[in-house]
Amino acid sequence: MTPDPMSGQGEFEYIRSRLAPLSAGLPGAANLTDDGAVLSPPDGYEWAITADTLVEGRHFPIDEDPALAVRKALRVNLSDLAAMGADPYAYLACVVWPEEGRERRMAGFAEGLAVDQAEYGVHLAGGDTTSSGGPWMISITAFGLVPKGKAVRRGGARPGDVVLVTGTIGDAGLGLLARQGAYAPNADEADYLAQRFTLPEPRCALVCLLQDSACAAIDVSDGLLSDARHIARASNVTLVLDLDKMPLSDAADSWLGRQADVEAGRLKLASSGDDYELVVCVPEDKAQYFIDAAQLLGVPVSRIGRVGETSVGEGELIVRSGTRTLSPSYFGFTHF
Repeated sequence: MTPDPMSGQGEFEYIRSRLAPLSAGLPGAANLTDDGAVLSPPDGYEWAITADTLVEGRHFPIDEDPALAVRKALRVNLSDLAAMGADPYAYLACVVWPEEGRERRMAGFAEGLAVDQAEYGVHLAGGDTTSSGGPWMISITAFGLVPKGKAVRRGGARPGDVVLVTGTIGDAGLGLLARQGAYAPNADEADYLAQRFTLPEPRCALVCLLQDSACAAIDVSDGLLSDARHIARASNVTLVLDLDKMPLSDAADSWLGRQADVEAGRLKLASSGDDYELVVCVPEDKAQYFIDAAQLLGVPVSRIGRVGETSVGEGELIVRSGTRTLSPSYFGFTHF
């Protein structure tokens, strides 16, 4: 009889053979043989720390490739670090394995992490593994390095700042619709949208640029509208977005062209979430420099708004289309 891979020696053998090699290059992890890792930031640096939990059937499809599921789980955390101007360094991984299909998931889990560790130069520092009746849950805690005093926060936007966004918006939401059978793009668009939903690209290449130029930033996880509003509220400012300037991919533009109400379509794209692009506020005199420098790093950046006056009470997001002010009924994803 094949031993249960998550009971007794099976669990420890999995850690030793598949997970411990992912800690190689991180001495403080002690090859995952201790109760925890011992880490210290280099002189002049501090930690930026973030955590996200992804649940099968809610954050990724039940039939998802396990390697892709765990790569997404890691990348959404790296996206948070990038938004704070932090270079990825190490991470903890806690996993709840469901009984059904566990061996297949376990193999893909280690393989997926190995791929993205090589891509982003980050190492496994530890974590925990357990099992239950389901669903599959992956929780990542990521550590990033940022020079002391250089972390970029949501609360730093100031009146007169230009609001920028990286990449394109709405692709991941359309990828989910296509996955659910609610939208049928052509073959090329389907491949592109599936990639955008399944495997986001954290903007780690912009970390140094953010440290030098950004006043505030956030990654677009819940939706452009929702996350821009977080900046407005944290900074206690009025943030004005122009939906007509929202950057769209060819696939999203094609979808928008099929909508009877284009304005409603733009709002849907702006609130769909899972894009993992960055919304960045920079001073006017640094905006073009930021755009040009990001382009040289292979990341397109667009102007989509401005920061208005300081709010008397809670910060406010104003959404415009041309000269019209819109009243969105939905801003983005929320868990409850």
